[in-house]
Amino acid sequence: MGLLDPDRLFPIDESSRGLARALYKTVEALPIVSPHGHTDPRWFAENAAFPDPAQLFVTPDHYVFRMLHSQGIPLEAMGVPRVDGGWTETDPRKIWRIFAENFHLLRGTPSRMWLDHAFSEVFGLTERLSAATADASYDHIADCLIRPEFRPRALFERFNIEVIATTESALDDLRWHRMIRESGWSGRVVTAYRPDAVVDPEFAGFAENVAALGELTGEDTATWNGYLAAHRGRRAYFKEFGATSTDHGHATARTEDLPQAEAAALFAKALAGACTAEEADAFRGQMLTEMARMSLDDGLVLQIHPGSYRNHSQPVLEKFGRDKGYDIPTRTDYVRALRPLLNAVGSDPRLSVIVFTLDESVYARELAPLAGVYPALKLGPAWWFFDSPEGMRRFRETTTETAGFCNTVGFNDDTRAFCSIPARHDVARRVDCAYLSTLVRTGRLDEGEAFEVAHDLAYRFAKQAYRL
Repeated sequence: MGLLDPDRLFPIDESSRGLARALYKTVEALPIVSPHGHTDPRWFAENAAFPDPAQLFVTPDHYVFRMLHSQGIPLEAMGVPRVDGGWTETDPRKIWRIFAENFHLLRGTPSRMWLDHAFSEVFGLTERLSAATADASYDHIADCLIRPEFRPRALFERFNIEVIATTESALDDLRWHRMIRESGWSGRVVTAYRPDAVVDPEFAGFAENVAALGELTGEDTATWNGYLAAHRGRRAYFKEFGATSTDHGHATARTEDLPQAEAAALFAKALAGACTAEEADAFRGQMLTEMARMSLDDGLVLQIHPGSYRNHSQPVLEKFGRDKGYDIPTRTDYVRALRPLLNAVGSDPRLSVIVFTLDESVYARELAPLAGVYPALKLGPAWWFFDSPEGMRRFRETTTETAGFCNTVGFNDDTRAFCSIPARHDVARRVDCAYLSTLVRTGRLDEGEAFEVAHDLAYRFAKQAYRL
């Protein structure tokens, strides 16, 4: 058998496995809709060759380097750049050898499945990565990367991606999206509005960022009304480049609906750097409700990604910067946290709010009941640490009975690792087909319905939820 078992993730009993196979065959080749992620639009704008295997698979992928780092391998050894410009390994072959020698650390993880899929299906490797195969696999992938058919646009088309959304800061000039649009290439790459740097008083340089927002929009962002107008202007600008959603990565799911005078006073404290931690959280919560109201006007879908204790290691943050594998899930309260926003706008069917969680304990108790009644609320798929076969299965088992399938949004890959996108969607499609086959074989779903739902989960729900 090769790197991939053709029946991977399907049920063990033959009857359910046969039906899962049949369901999967109908969705396997559907186009990929990737409505939320973090691939670099510059790849598609310039269409330059990816530099080397290490920079494609190791150095930028926190799923990979955090596991190796947990076993004592320094981040510098894997080429992760330092804030102070100090030494990190720059020889890609050395980085690759460390990766290959420690590939066994990824056994049983979703990263292993994604990597095996990319190695086998994208690059045609037939032997498992190891110390013994390190140099041969490096040479093979490096040889592929210099060919035109492995450039970003060619892979985009080969992966059968219908549309992919990147995520840009509110202060981004979107130059790469402009270049894509002006190039005449037919691939659909859209942006998403991520305003954390200008809505979080605890974000480094918040006041300066808000001033820059004012300069970009010509609005007086020293005032509350001017600040809100600036957001409206930037959202409109992002829509010009295909944006259909906003994205908010807050520490908590807290929302507020304060009187405008109180919100303005809180904003003034935030600009002055005088907010307490409680007030900063309240301001972030107020801005989620403000963003929801703006969505009623401009139609952008609002995504809330809460519950991560970002950059848990202060030494790593200081040495390597943000997003280096030290983000850790926390407990999250959704019932009370979302109530102000949902009371304000949650019954308006024109609004679409997609909520994610890193706290699985709330699926059955909080999120599914909320999504099962509020017209505006939908559940994002199993996310980040739970973007795994087991996480996806648990998501379906704990949410379907209360929220149904119709109050979920299919799958999104939420990744920077471009070559893992087909693998991630393949895993989601297989897990969903396995779950549906179990419902049929246990008498809870008609077989014909299962085929319809499989298509919905693999394709239609994502397009519908993200207005793509």
